[in-house]
Amino acid sequence: MSSQNIGAAVSRLQCETVRILGVASLCVVIPGALAAGYPDHPVRWVVPSTSGGGTDKVTRVIAPKLAEYLGQNIVIDNRPGASGNIGAEHVARAAPDGYTLLTSIGSHASNAALKKKIPFDLARDFAPVSLMLTAPSMMIGHPSLPAKSVKELIALAKSRPGQLQYASGGVGSIQHMSMELFMNMTGTKMMHVPYKATYPALMDIVAGHVPLMVIGSMSALPQIGAGRVRAYGVTSAKRMTGAPDIPTIAEQGMPGYEAVQWFGLLAPAGTPRDIVTKLHAGVVRALQDREVQRRFVEDGVEAAPSGSPEEFGTVIRSELAKWAKVVKDSGIKPE
Repeated sequence: MSSQNIGAAVSRLQCETVRILGVASLCVVIPGALAAGYPDHPVRWVVPSTSGGGTDKVTRVIAPKLAEYLGQNIVIDNRPGASGNIGAEHVARAAPDGYTLLTSIGSHASNAALKKKIPFDLARDFAPVSLMLTAPSMMIGHPSLPAKSVKELIALAKSRPGQLQYASGGVGSIQHMSMELFMNMTGTKMMHVPYKATYPALMDIVAGHVPLMVIGSMSALPQIGAGRVRAYGVTSAKRMTGAPDIPTIAEQGMPGYEAVQWFGLLAPAGTPRDIVTKLHAGVVRALQDREVQRRFVEDGVEAAPSGSPEEFGTVIRSELAKWAKVVKDSGIKPE
């Protein structure tokens, strides 16, 4: 073991000893000492979903470029379950040395309001590195639905309070929460029809069994192009690069409406600033790669690196507050 690594290990041991003694304020670790030579062995990047899913796919596009920047291999570690919380808990409990990272998703913020007990605090137990991507969704409906615009849809919902149905991939999903936000902002009430997964919900929209839903743009665009569903609008604040002709919901009389799935990079709380800064620079560099950008545009995902780790921290706190309010205003009882 090098003298730098020995010093880092001793510093961590001293900190743990002081913490146990209840005088953590006396513990000082010099970040430069911990960050020197980082990384000198492979980095583990935890993905809180199954292999092949959307979160896994975007991580695997970015990982090779980040590995190239760091000059070290990155090992993808899929840890699915509990709406992404199993993988997140693993990273929250990992050593804060930059060798265990997490792809965080927007659901981590909404889960905080939807579940009574979560074994970590998203704002406290992680060091924000960078927002990486946003994945806009689209509100779509079966062509038989008489409303042809967001304005007409709101009027239709108000004329049939509690009767108009909408599907989602499950309670607490981004599809569900996007519709709850829509109803809160428009004063409408619709009937939620939750499915166990997004795909069967979409198939029932196409078949006309349920008239309306919000769904990720990657799934929506092929159905829109084939004329099987009608596009009402994009849930992001701006129009999508890959579908510029589809207006946002916000620009159709609902200023401030925004509900997107996002993907960010987190490290355990206490990770040295030098390491966080280096990781942030690597993510930004990866997202500037033309091939990476091309692949994301094709999939309807927008590269959105944070200007700084602190900026991503602000996004996380804002998302936590936003979805907590939506859950409270909607009367949803945490599980």
